[in-house]
Amino acid sequence: MMRFLLLFSRQGRLRLQKWYTAISEREKKKIIREMTTMVLARPPRTCNFLQWKDLKIVYKRYASLYFCLGVEHEENELLALEIIHRYVELLDKYFGNVCELDIIFNFEKAYFILDEFLMGGEIQETSKQIVNRAIESSDMLQEDDHTEWYEVELFG
Repeated sequence: MMRFLLLFSRQGRLRLQKWYTAISEREKKKIIREMTTMVLARPPRTCNFLQWKDLKIVYKRYASLYFCLGVEHEENELLALEIIHRYVELLDKYFGNVCELDIIFNFEKAYFILDEFLMGGEIQETSKQIVNRAIESSDMLQEDDHTEWYEVELFG
């Protein structure tokens, strides 16, 4: 099971965090600080797997973002790497070549995509097409709500 997913920039700024176990805020800040420091200090062509306390840390850099996943010791590292890659593919499909600014300005959509893909630290849906359909239907509902609100404001 996954414990957490962190997205941070090359400068160490946290862009997205998802916790799958109950942890105090103080402990979360400590973990974030340790993860960013540890991952950013590694040379570019080193292994993407780390041992940290009782967890395996799996990370991957895409453009200017690091995707860092903390999984339990008995989990498969390659599966965790594939989960990161699948999430990036989903973000790319939605944003069209996702970048750090997409995450900054549309963080709620990034969380929504993550929640459609993962739930409770486990994969909820493996099909990219089904996840993309759920995202599209959510966008349609938001557009309908926005249109109805606009019509009410415009026509009273």
